[in-house]
Amino acid sequence: MYLDEAILDDTARIDTGDAAALLPHIASAALQVRQSAVLAQEARVARLGADGRPRAVLVAGVGGSSLAAGILAAVAGPAGPVPVIGHHAHGLPGWVGVSDVVLAVSASGTSTETCSVVEEAHRRGARIGVVAPADTPLAHLAALAGASFVPLVGQRPARAMLWSLAVPLLVAAQALGVVRLGDDAVEAAAARLEEVATRCRSSSESFVNPAKTLALELAGALPVIWGTSVVTAVAAEHAAAQFATNAKYPVLVGALPHPGHHQVALFDGPFGAGLGVADSGGGDELENFFRDRAEEEKSTRLRLILLRDPDAERAEVTRQAEVAVAVAAERGVGVTELRTEGSGPLERLASLIGLFDFTAVYLALVLGLDPAQVPAARDLGR
Repeated sequence: MYLDEAILDDTARIDTGDAAALLPHIASAALQVRQSAVLAQEARVARLGADGRPRAVLVAGVGGSSLAAGILAAVAGPAGPVPVIGHHAHGLPGWVGVSDVVLAVSASGTSTETCSVVEEAHRRGARIGVVAPADTPLAHLAALAGASFVPLVGQRPARAMLWSLAVPLLVAAQALGVVRLGDDAVEAAAARLEEVATRCRSSSESFVNPAKTLALELAGALPVIWGTSVVTAVAAEHAAAQFATNAKYPVLVGALPHPGHHQVALFDGPFGAGLGVADSGGGDELENFFRDRAEEEKSTRLRLILLRDPDAERAEVTRQAEVAVAVAAERGVGVTELRTEGSGPLERLASLIGLFDFTAVYLALVLGLDPAQVPAARDLGR
């Protein structure tokens, strides 16, 4: 695998090359947070709470839009008063009815899966909120259903619109009594995203740019990303989606305690400790001494990316994380530990999501790929 590491410190190449079409949209995350909060208030999504707290909240979305459900679930937390359930298929589960709220999000407004959800929710009498571009099939269905509708503004790729999709859901959930989220928490998340964008900007050199540093650590490795809390588990899922879409790069996603319990076995496999055994050839010491280490260095190894959340980790999970680091080191698996920054769950989530958004673009550049192009995804959507 050829890696063009020099491009990360060539600002001119970055700003005039393939990433030029995507980085400004990623850097607009703070603007999206503030803007979408205002749009949600103007759309009067608070009226969804007029009939009181629902039995459950179902969030419908597919592709990049589906990650908005994870953000709402993470902010609500495991102690939330009602379940927040992501739904990524056609139609609705049989249990959804008049006691529930259905929130539908779509960056395109044309998703057949999400449109079918809104149609079915209307027939069943559920309360409905929709986030989508105006003048789209989903916007039309929202009007027919009398749903609260928040329009998306600005021309951005779907994978750079997460905050525009997610923040209106948080405003609605606040009105429903599902989350406690004040204006100060929203502004703290926006400020954190601004701070990440400043540190990860294209003109910031690799040795001080956390996104470029992480991209170089991941390039050529097989990343295993584990969260240690609800917040970091959602960040791990988002990272995998961004690496797949922008860098076309595979990532294994997990969490502690589950599914880390079985994924840890990977450390003993052909991309972990087993790689060293295979490379040694099983011969005598003299033969192993003269083996071709140049080929060995080119082998793909696992790399554990451990997302730590000190404010929310259970003591048992903290101990497991420490053991996982030791187990990985014993087997020659590299480890990168990243910690959330900030106080509330939304700000802590923003600190990691912002980092991964930039990292995915820089990883694509190192691999010689255009992060703005997703031809296979278009083909699948035909």
